[in-house]
Amino acid sequence: MSSGPGGAGRVSSDRMSLLVKIARMYHEQGLRQPEIADRLHISQSRVSRFLKEAVSIGIVRTVVVPPPGVFSELEEAVRDQYGLSDVVVAGPSTDDDSAVLAAIGGAGAAYLETTLIGAERVGISSWSASLLAVVEAMSPRATRTADVVVQVLGGVGNPRVQVQATRLTDRLAQVTGGTGLYFPAPGVVSSSAVRDALLADPYISDVAAAWSSLSVVLVGIGSVQPSPLLVSSGNALPTADLDALRTAGAVGDVCLRFFDADGALVETDLHDRILGISADALRAIPRKIGVAGGPRKFEAIRAAARGGWIDVLITDSFTARRLVD
Repeated sequence: MSSGPGGAGRVSSDRMSLLVKIARMYHEQGLRQPEIADRLHISQSRVSRFLKEAVSIGIVRTVVVPPPGVFSELEEAVRDQYGLSDVVVAGPSTDDDSAVLAAIGGAGAAYLETTLIGAERVGISSWSASLLAVVEAMSPRATRTADVVVQVLGGVGNPRVQVQATRLTDRLAQVTGGTGLYFPAPGVVSSSAVRDALLADPYISDVAAAWSSLSVVLVGIGSVQPSPLLVSSGNALPTADLDALRTAGAVGDVCLRFFDADGALVETDLHDRILGISADALRAIPRKIGVAGGPRKFEAIRAAARGGWIDVLITDSFTARRLVD
């Protein structure tokens, strides 16, 4: 909040002495402006003008000192470098997957509890460990923070575990007070004809129609290298599909819309077999919140930010530093 170089040089020494005195009385000694005016026998309006002048010529400078565990400068660096609207960085003690999940889960919960308002129409992607960490860390609010919570992608992987996607939507609806709209379908089917047939179902088509009116969507950022947890739990794409995506240059996905290292959409045979929100409809949502972290997700997170697949990123400090390096 100081002036340009040499601003103080145009002030007489007597006036400079008075400016410093008033600045110290106000900022260091904690005196209020009326008290300073009484002590110096000048008007309060002059005290106010002197304080503003002390700021303008650099006698008084405002410095914000973030406490440990707050990463405001890092958040701003990632935001500016990738053109995002907001970035939230959590600070786990290590880059171990479990520590990262816990940290970004808490940070994501705090962000949603702060920024969701009652009229929001919230979309949520299919099951992911990151999204599960966020919704489990959220506490039910006394007032409604969402009007409706809509599932935007069917369950992925083994039919026995596809129900996790519905449970995730249900949990978010409970903590926000919103009405849950569930998408009771697999996320990937055998052919485009099967996809079209399922989308013709009246209930499924009604849920799909709600995607165009979403104000915000909460998504995980997937990698074409699924974690051992996803593979063992059955929440992963078939190996043949993953191999085809890697061959086509894909590095990650949001809502099973896969993209390359620059964030450009990658289309394979899988693209027409997905039961979920389209790439265009997803991009049209005003606020897209991506939650992901950890070394395995780095390339996918960077590509999602580069390609405009997310507007807000919630990640860990280790990943954030890599993003700006």
